[in-house]
Amino acid sequence: MGKTSDDLVHDPDGGIARLVEIMARLRDPETGCPWDVAQSFATIAPYTIEEAYEVADAIEREAWGELKGELGDLLFQSVFHARMAEEEGLFSFHDVANHMADKMVARHPHVFGDQAGIDSAEAQTENWETMKAAERAARAEHGVLDGVALGLPALLRAYKLQKRAARVGFDWGAVGPVLDKIAEEAREVAEARDELGHEALTEEIGDLLFALANLSRHLDIDPEAALRHANAKFTRRFAAIEAGLAAQGKAPQEATLEEMDALWNAAKAQERKTPG
Repeated sequence: MGKTSDDLVHDPDGGIARLVEIMARLRDPETGCPWDVAQSFATIAPYTIEEAYEVADAIEREAWGELKGELGDLLFQSVFHARMAEEEGLFSFHDVANHMADKMVARHPHVFGDQAGIDSAEAQTENWETMKAAERAARAEHGVLDGVALGLPALLRAYKLQKRAARVGFDWGAVGPVLDKIAEEAREVAEARDELGHEALTEEIGDLLFALANLSRHLDIDPEAALRHANAKFTRRFAAIEAGLAAQGKAPQEATLEEMDALWNAAKAQERKTPG
């Protein structure tokens, strides 16, 4: 006798099948969870992005004890979207898994087929990009920048747009001109901040950020990872400010900028002394 739906839902070893069944039960229009039933692709998409960042955050912090849960949360987002697609007759989670498996086999003929000559990560990257270009052409994406997702974080999308353009030679060949461009954009912001309206100033700031993303690419640095690191550093050091002020019986709003700056510099110096 096969397992019933309830058996599967409560099976601690049920794996993917259990998760898919739980999602189906949550979305049941009559007996499911009202919140889950009310969701759509559009309302769930922000949670999907958030969960991906929480995975990246756990890795950044080397919080390996948290990573399993964060990966599970991200997997659940795929299951959620696939369930909504199945309800609309589009595809199922089974189709999603098979599509990904087919893609991986097709893109790794040196592993799953008889293609030779791919014996390094660099060679695989080049082969991967060639295959992706062919896939874009099959989807009638003929423009160099076609297919760079609009939903990416803006900094990451800038990085990817520049990387695509560089493949066809639209790029500076060295870091020097990129640094000059950053200095130029920064001057334009400084010179125009009191003269431009908000919309024009927003454009100038955007140009500066775009140039910084370009510098990151030339230095082989992921700008999103760099900014996450800077955010974490700011959070640590500001927490040290709060702790130092608390030891004096003060809250940040009761301190002067000079007092907070001194505590910031002390935290910065301490970090430099700490190994690792």
